[in-house]
Amino acid sequence: MLFNNNPYQHHVILTSANAVSSSIYGVANSVTSYFNLRSINEDLQLRNAALETEVISLRKQVGDYQLREYAADSTEILKPLQQFDFIIAHVINNSISRPYNYITIEKGEADGIRPEMGVVDHSGVVGVVNVVGKHYSRIISLLNPDFRLSCKLKGSDVFGSLVWDGKNSEEALLEELPKHTVYHTGDTIITSGYSSMFPEGVPVGTVIKSATADDDNFFTLRIKLLTDFSQLSTVRVIKNNNINEIKEVEATDLHSEE
Repeated sequence: MLFNNNPYQHHVILTSANAVSSSIYGVANSVTSYFNLRSINEDLQLRNAALETEVISLRKQVGDYQLREYAADSTEILKPLQQFDFIIAHVINNSISRPYNYITIEKGEADGIRPEMGVVDHSGVVGVVNVVGKHYSRIISLLNPDFRLSCKLKGSDVFGSLVWDGKNSEEALLEELPKHTVYHTGDTIITSGYSSMFPEGVPVGTVIKSATADDDNFFTLRIKLLTDFSQLSTVRVIKNNNINEIKEVEATDLHSEE
């Protein structure tokens, strides 16, 4: 009766109620937006995976064309590359400040995940799968001294070994580079392709500066990593469809054939 019969009090209660409702709606919208972002992020990862597969295919086709440009029948060159597929997974646990860092994802053996599969996000390399359960897997993070990755300067065939030195979650070292290597600050570092876990050309980081020399024949570069490990949410696990054949060939004991 007080609020209904007095215009001022009626106005006050309506204003307060509207403010409370707006606040509740705002919180609800924020929660909804948060979960929508996860769905949007996964969709972007799927689109990126498709684009990366296309880029890998085109790079392979160009390489084949250069090698077979004098061949009489070039129709085989245009066959699509089916070597790599991507499995989208969400990160449920991640560390960046420990001496040896690991990442847990909610995909496992039942989803096609296997040990030694490379892992990337929308920016670059994340790590490699090393332990697989039925529905969950653990990844050795790039921020782990036990993980070494063959990388090279983009546009060059000079390669070295990328390793984390434990000092900064945003940086790593590219070691064992030949002394004659030509580089500039800001140059892009990519995967070399000398591994069954990652295709050639996956971005890793950019050159910051030269670090200490290893010896008279090699030197080291400090690299700014492209992946923001503090913000990992959705990743892509790389499936190499030719992995069994590669392992079979590499496991062949050449000495026993002599």
